[in-house]
Amino acid sequence: MKAKTIGIVGLGLMGGSLSLALQKTEVKHRFIGLDHNQKHCTEALKLGLVDEIVDSLDAISNCDIIILTIPVDGIISVAQQLRPQNPDCTVIDLGSTKAKISANIPKETRHFFVTAHPMTGTEKFGPSAALPDLYEGKVVVLCDMEKSGEIQQTRAKKLFTSIGMKLVFMDAKAHDRHAAFISHMPHALSYALANAVMRQEDPQSIVALAGGGFKDMSRIAKSSPNMWEDIFRQNKTNLIDAIEAFEKELKACRQMVEDEAWGELNSWMQEANALHDIL
Repeated sequence: MKAKTIGIVGLGLMGGSLSLALQKTEVKHRFIGLDHNQKHCTEALKLGLVDEIVDSLDAISNCDIIILTIPVDGIISVAQQLRPQNPDCTVIDLGSTKAKISANIPKETRHFFVTAHPMTGTEKFGPSAALPDLYEGKVVVLCDMEKSGEIQQTRAKKLFTSIGMKLVFMDAKAHDRHAAFISHMPHALSYALANAVMRQEDPQSIVALAGGGFKDMSRIAKSSPNMWEDIFRQNKTNLIDAIEAFEKELKACRQMVEDEAWGELNSWMQEANALHDIL
């Protein structure tokens, strides 16, 4: 990969971790950062996530590669404003939804863009949350690649493989359907679980009794509400379908408990155990 400058729009967990991962590769890059949060800019410079901070899209438009790691609504806004000056520029968005982003990139600049979703992350956010191995061994879904230029396709593949990611190719609409069940709906459930417990239990009881299972299931409820509001909005229809599927299973569980159908309940649980044979 011959890229010399990488612009990162959004200096949080994903953008910061990508910088750290690329810094471990043999290729040397200069990192230029852009973030509306001045505190994030200062912190990213201090942590060595970027070499320089700029204050406009124009100032980042000459980069060889531009990474968009901001909320999904913001990605669409930036994509519609960004005018790459480098003819071989590759713009990669890391949004958790793909169909609306892919469809809303202007036709005249669409070839510059590669729409990607790295299937990784934590509940933490901000530059200090960045991890050098966040992407290593994880899957990145590359969507609607036929709409990207050949140079851009090649650069994106090389970038992700250089940091140890596994490439999966998918239609953007299919991605959003799958992501609703595997990623977006679990976040909704975690928020619901956290609210249900807090509205029934006092803080002292939660602290005294919360074990590993509760902590595991509620952990992602610490994720950024602003980011996940945008994701839920963009993938509304698929998310509702996923929630309805979960509600059907939960109602079935409740009915078996009410009916004291313990054998049936046990079989239902065994079916769920099979998930980890896949994972």
